[in-house]
Amino acid sequence: MSSPVSFVRNLGPAMETACARAGIRSAEDLRALGADAAYARLIASGLQPHFIGYYALVMGLQGRPWNDCQGKEKDDLRQRFDALKAAGRPQHAGIERILNEIGVVARR
Repeated sequence: MSSPVSFVRNLGPAMETACARAGIRSAEDLRALGADAAYARLIASGLQPHFIGYYALVMGLQGRPWNDCQGKEKDDLRQRFDALKAAGRPQHAGIERILNEIGVVARR
């Protein structure tokens, strides 16, 4: 039997809903994917990236409170988050790229 995503420490109903949209149906699925792969899937499914949400997920999968992340560890997680966020950002081509450069296409 599988456990709901909200069984992972720090994660509640909103993350459970976001995970379901991303095809992550259980706490076991989430643990098997790991924080980075799961967050990449969340971004790909339309989740607006948010650093606190990301590190709460990382800490939760480690069984730690969300606010336990500090110092160099938090700085390292910020770099990982920024890389995930950049990789999940859609790339504009052609006229969309030009419109983006002049500020007509909304930045993500």
